[in-house]
Amino acid sequence: MSTNLKSLPTVIQRNLFPALVTFAATIGSSLVYVAVTPPEYEGSARLMLDGKQASVSELGKDLSQISSSIPGGASPMGNQAELIKSERVLKRALGKVVNQPTEVNTSNRVTTEKLNKRLKVKIVPATNILEINYKDKDPKLVAKVLNAVSEATVEESAEVVRREAANVRKFLEGEVPKQRIRLQAAEINENNYRKNSGVVSFDEQTRSLVGSLASLEEQERALVAQLEEIKSRDKSLRQITEADSLSQAYASVRGGQDKELEKLRGKLKELEAKVVEAKLLYTDNHPTLINLVEQRDAIIKLYNQELNRLSPQQQTIQVEQVAGDALSQELTSKLINNEVENLALKNKLKVIQSNLTKVKDNLAELPIKQQPLTALTRKREEALNSLKLLQIKLEEARIAEVQLVGNVRIIDLAQIPTLPTSPKLPIILLLGGVFGVILAGGVILLLEVMDNTLRDASEAQEILKLPLLGVLPSLPTQTIILEGEKFLDDVVLVEPYRMLLKNLQFRNPEELKVLVVSSTIAGEGKSVVVSHLAAVSAMLSRRTLVIDADLRRPVQHQLFNLPQSAGVTDVICGHQSLMETVQRTEIDNLYVLTSGEIYDRPSQFLESEMMKSLVTEARENFDLVIIDTPPVTACADAATLSKFSDGLMIITRPSFTHKEAMQMAVSDLTDNRLPLLGVVVNGITSQKEKYYRRSLKGNESSFSKATTQGIQGNSVSNKIPRDRRR
Repeated sequence: MSTNLKSLPTVIQRNLFPALVTFAATIGSSLVYVAVTPPEYEGSARLMLDGKQASVSELGKDLSQISSSIPGGASPMGNQAELIKSERVLKRALGKVVNQPTEVNTSNRVTTEKLNKRLKVKIVPATNILEINYKDKDPKLVAKVLNAVSEATVEESAEVVRREAANVRKFLEGEVPKQRIRLQAAEINENNYRKNSGVVSFDEQTRSLVGSLASLEEQERALVAQLEEIKSRDKSLRQITEADSLSQAYASVRGGQDKELEKLRGKLKELEAKVVEAKLLYTDNHPTLINLVEQRDAIIKLYNQELNRLSPQQQTIQVEQVAGDALSQELTSKLINNEVENLALKNKLKVIQSNLTKVKDNLAELPIKQQPLTALTRKREEALNSLKLLQIKLEEARIAEVQLVGNVRIIDLAQIPTLPTSPKLPIILLLGGVFGVILAGGVILLLEVMDNTLRDASEAQEILKLPLLGVLPSLPTQTIILEGEKFLDDVVLVEPYRMLLKNLQFRNPEELKVLVVSSTIAGEGKSVVVSHLAAVSAMLSRRTLVIDADLRRPVQHQLFNLPQSAGVTDVICGHQSLMETVQRTEIDNLYVLTSGEIYDRPSQFLESEMMKSLVTEARENFDLVIIDTPPVTACADAATLSKFSDGLMIITRPSFTHKEAMQMAVSDLTDNRLPLLGVVVNGITSQKEKYYRRSLKGNESSFSKATTQGIQGNSVSNKIPRDRRR
């Protein structure tokens, strides 16, 4: 059930007493617990896990070293914390505690189960420090137990390291000889492969071959450049000398340099000159010309014979191809030398290219040969390194075995505690207070959930969906019985009823003459509301009649302190008229028609035509008629009388009216189309009442006096003589 935050103080106030009882019981229980609980003392000792410098050997340091925990894996600090509470450590510590001199016989008090239960081991965050706590009723025993556990932990840690070192030593003593054999086998395999493959040093051989390769490539490039140069020069010389081949050029040079041929060329030139002259002087048939031509031809033939003799391979060389002058001979000689040099360079280039191919092949084969050698070398080095490591670890294991070192050392011994740690009165009271508040709140919530009654005016309006006509305060006991005008003199009590009366008038388009008042169940104060609303109406100079139609439990005669001699039943039975039966009260303009004699079947009276006539007559003789009827859930009297009236008003009472009954009753009235005017909430202390109490306190007497004077000034004469009042 949800509760509005604005109504929370009201809810708390409504259930304050059981909440306070619950809170007080919780605090009392806390105090009782503190009183009956014996005090306990708690001490602490600190250990550090750090074995780096505890041993002179690296293996001893490794065995005692605290390795960092892997995420999601085991924690060395957590493992050590559990080892401290192990059976072996606790028994060793218990033996130390029992053997120590003490005033208390601890052998009968301390057991391993008790130690395991009361001993707490905590890891100090971001450190390698363990804090050991122990709690007991004897402070001296606390210090003895903690120091004994610390010493036992250190001794157990040293023994663990020593046992591990011994196991390592035994293992290494068997592994070292085996590793020597592996090393010898690796060395033999490496040497045999070097011998068979010719690979001595891969790096040096590689550097040598790379250097040779670079030198040969450089020579090759130089020869290629020279050949290009010779080729270009050869082309130029051939164009100049017109030599077709090397043998022809050779023959041309030899022919130009031969002395006999040189003489024949001289004679040939002379004959050529003579033949030319003869042709100028003689005819072609002239004997002189013919003789000169024959001599010339004989010289040419002889010259050609000599020239061919000098030519290699006996090639035929023309006379004009002979290099007769020095320049031609020099150029032809250069052509010959150039060709010879070209042939030599080509042969040299072939040799270099052949060597270059061999070097490349050797360089390509070297890595292939080196791979098996690399594997063999790696195996030999691994075997050698493993042997060295095993030998070093063997010596370290021997050293660690003879040393009593561990990875735990004591940094703080426990001192005898002087002040008890429990029970702590402030903390227990604080917790008791917190739980008390929680329980009190739970009690309030439980009572609120279990409470099915109406809580306030807004809830009544929200549930019933009816107009809220007024909120009436709780009346003091002395004002319930309307004797005199004591009630009317209290403005704080009168104003809510006056506002209710005004609301009734404003909400009805026609003049409100007859008002039926009822409630859901008995005890909601409807009769008191009827009497006091009538008193306020009379105070406002309205002739008001109260009809007590509750023929089962009439109370109006008691509220006005009137006799119940004649009333409604007498008028209906025809014994008396209405105006003869009504009784005048001590309040001006206010009259009461009591219930009269009580009969067994009251519904017969209310359902009769005489009852309707009674209401009609009352409407004609009074300004306002208020009919008090039984609760709507008890009988149908209110529904019956509502048909004769201008409207029905429902009275409710907070913390008394049941919401389901109220909803059902209003729903039935609405379904039957009865004239429901609205709902009135009776008997609460509202903010409106506080306002009037505060603002009108100083002017209460003057306001009441002025109101009384106004009422008296506007009063009209009563139609009923005082001698008819009963």
